[in-house]
Amino acid sequence: MRQVTFETTYPPEAAHPIHRRLADEGPATRADVLIWGPTADVTALVWFDGEPSAVEEVLDAVDSATGTQLVAADDGTYAFVRQSEYELPDDALEAVAGSRVAFVPPLSFRASGVARFEAVGEPAAVSEFYGDLDAAFDTAVVRVREFRRWPEPARLTDRQRQALEAAVAVGYYDVDRSGSVTDVAAELDCAPSTAGELLRRAESTVLTAFVGES
Repeated sequence: MRQVTFETTYPPEAAHPIHRRLADEGPATRADVLIWGPTADVTALVWFDGEPSAVEEVLDAVDSATGTQLVAADDGTYAFVRQSEYELPDDALEAVAGSRVAFVPPLSFRASGVARFEAVGEPAAVSEFYGDLDAAFDTAVVRVREFRRWPEPARLTDRQRQALEAAVAVGYYDVDRSGSVTDVAAELDCAPSTAGELLRRAESTVLTAFVGES
């Protein structure tokens, strides 16, 4: 099976009310729909990159919202939003309803007008869904990879993993750094240049994998 990351650009008149408000250059610029249900009349969980007051302003644009609850956390605000309808364009809803793929959260609305999301399915089913959605809205394929039941961990060598563990132990990654590469080298019983190289390679592997999954 394939797991495909898509980006769809909606024109302003077709965008969801939350998406249109994010594009207005307000204090909130991103909304990640984390949990939603199969019908409109359920509570969705959405994370915004803004303070509760900014999120209240964004949600005021959602006429279908029948109830909201806000919780500030994780450098933003979680919103529990109950709606009477999705308020997404009919063409998008029809493409989703008629598809033979599953959708992996989050659905991320960006201030740029782009909606980013992932779909999982057999190659033919994913291609069919892509064709249907792209026929209605400008849609791009960002990434294609094999679907795995669990996210694939970064592929570190044993020595790279030991270097990271040693770095954490000596305080190398503390916010106020209390350990040095020399300390890591002492833990690993190797030269500082070797320890530095191990850390750089391990960091490159871990961060590249993290950004690719974000």
